[in-house]
Amino acid sequence: MSRVGNRLIPLPTGVKVVKAGAQVTVTGPKGTLQRVLPEEMSLEEENGVLKVLRPSDESRHKALHGLTRALLANMVIGVTDGFRKEMEIIGVGYRAQMNGAKLVMQLGYSHPVEVDPAPGITFEVVGNNRVVVSGIDKEQVGQSAAELRAWRPPEPYKGKGLRYIGEVVARKAGKGTAKGGR
Repeated sequence: MSRVGNRLIPLPTGVKVVKAGAQVTVTGPKGTLQRVLPEEMSLEEENGVLKVLRPSDESRHKALHGLTRALLANMVIGVTDGFRKEMEIIGVGYRAQMNGAKLVMQLGYSHPVEVDPAPGITFEVVGNNRVVVSGIDKEQVGQSAAELRAWRPPEPYKGKGLRYIGEVVARKAGKGTAKGGR
């Protein structure tokens, strides 16, 4: 029994879910999201609650049941509240600033790193060292944040680089005393 798939998805006022074949469209106050979901899964909407139903108890259908429910729940949350990933830049001389919609970062390279946001994604800089990635599609927000982090991932010795807020970076001791005890 899929515990995730059996949970109901509450639909806030102003959110519409339309399924046409495998294509599901969720419309809300922040925008519209579309996704192709497995055709075997069916949707049932009643009293402001959305339920995902599976055709049988095959293991494949059980797996798709939970996946479909999670994807739909993320779409509903995205069109009502949106998603955010906050990141911080740590390092001497490392900073970020906005140039129109473009994010410009100094990350220790000989040149500034300029990043254009993907469609549906917005960047925001708080102070000099915090970057907020936001949008309505959870997958796209996570991917954009991961691409930013890839420019300078946190290194294990001093912790310099671009990391998520709350991310724990395993630190290494460095050279230390290699000769024994001096």
